[in-house]
Amino acid sequence: MNENDAFDIHRDVEEPEYHPQSHLKVDEMSAAKRVSRTIDPKRELYPFSIVWSPLGPLTWCFPMVGHMGICDSRGYIWDFAGPYTIGRDNMAFGNPTRYIKLDPALMKNRPSNMSPEDYWDDCLHYANCKYSKRMHNLCCDNCHSHVANALDKGGYAGFSHWNMVMLAMWVFFAGKFPRPHLKRFLFSCAPSIVIGIIVFFIYWK
Repeated sequence: MNENDAFDIHRDVEEPEYHPQSHLKVDEMSAAKRVSRTIDPKRELYPFSIVWSPLGPLTWCFPMVGHMGICDSRGYIWDFAGPYTIGRDNMAFGNPTRYIKLDPALMKNRPSNMSPEDYWDDCLHYANCKYSKRMHNLCCDNCHSHVANALDKGGYAGFSHWNMVMLAMWVFFAGKFPRPHLKRFLFSCAPSIVIGIIVFFIYWK
């Protein structure tokens, strides 16, 4: 790879369509400051959260495997939806069935002149720009990696080596099911449970 092919962060961070705030109109910016920071599953808004949805048959066989996104300060979902594609407020494989609420104040790399909310959005912008230039790789460089990159940029919880395995396990074991809880639980887990029961009885005999 020659020098011109390398990732140029100064070029990429100037793309406003990937920033949670800078692409908004003036009146929208004013409204953004008034938006509630609480989780609102009815409107699919999850401020400062990691969100997760199942990947059909792949999740049925491997329950930890799914599609992941990260939400900005207003709750809109951003996800690495495919090669060179960043989705906004339209999660690639359906609405979230699990989420983990994070604390923007734990972004330890935050400059003193920025609010936790603004720095959180800037870290998302960094990851969005970077992954808008990447080929999607299911096993090595995927939606989980996009989320990990945003957390790494901010030094979330003082840690700088977030990765897809850590995030997948975190969401699987600690993720909450949004309302309606039963519906999202069944959509997320029921096929895996049924397959597990069938396999158990096949081998139990």
